[in-house]
Amino acid sequence: MFDRIKRSFELVRASAAVLRQDNRLLLFPLFSAVAWLLVVLGFALPVFGLSSPDGLGRGGLMSVAFLFYVVQYFVIFYFNAALVGAVMIRLDGGTPTLGDGLRIANSRIGTLLGYAVISATIGVILRAIQERLGFVGRLVVGLIGAGWAVATFLVVPVIVVRDRGPLGSISDSTELLKRTWGENIVGQTGLGAAFGLVYFGLAGGIALLAGLVLLAAGSVSPAFIVLFGVIVVLGLLACALFQATLTGIYSAVLYRYAAEGNGTDGFDKGMLASSFVPKG
Repeated sequence: MFDRIKRSFELVRASAAVLRQDNRLLLFPLFSAVAWLLVVLGFALPVFGLSSPDGLGRGGLMSVAFLFYVVQYFVIFYFNAALVGAVMIRLDGGTPTLGDGLRIANSRIGTLLGYAVISATIGVILRAIQERLGFVGRLVVGLIGAGWAVATFLVVPVIVVRDRGPLGSISDSTELLKRTWGENIVGQTGLGAAFGLVYFGLAGGIALLAGLVLLAAGSVSPAFIVLFGVIVVLGLLACALFQATLTGIYSAVLYRYAAEGNGTDGFDKGMLASSFVPKG
């Protein structure tokens, strides 16, 4: 158990080392966030522009929701594949560019779209269960959703490296999960906990700063409220960007460890470190 925890944090440190060497990797989640926002606006504006969205009927709303899920997941998977592809080049000793990552993602568009359709179907089904069963449904959906997230954590690296179809990639990810159960769970939990502390510290620091400014000024001006809001939003966005990037890198490093390392029976500490090259 302790060996798994140790290996998990070694992999997290290896992931952070990749990001330190190539901070351009942050661009992939940034583009993903922008594209995701455009997707939300693209669906929300027409729907809310209707005099009554209910006029679409339940079937129409479900169809729109399903299509939204598909496009949303595709955007996320596409840029995640670009990130993972760039990380794999880095792990092989290369110096990836933004174009390299996008080229790899473009070569897997069909598979990524198929995986997005599968994920959207799962999402719609879980949502239907949640609506029908109420509180019990939320518990069931939470458990199933958590299991699905863990089992499919390595799907995108499988698609990038092995060029398997969506169903085959899900199967391979599940198989790799058996080898990296502890590393997967502990690593994801560790990343979530670490960034949770960062979010908490950021919120506390901003609140303290705001309090000191209020005490010094003795009043609240509209300009201060706007500035305070901008600082909070930018701080949260920066944290979310780093978290998304590090999570994507971790999935690539974990895949490399599971598929090409020494398996869970042993871990060569120099294996990943020797794959990193100094940033040029």
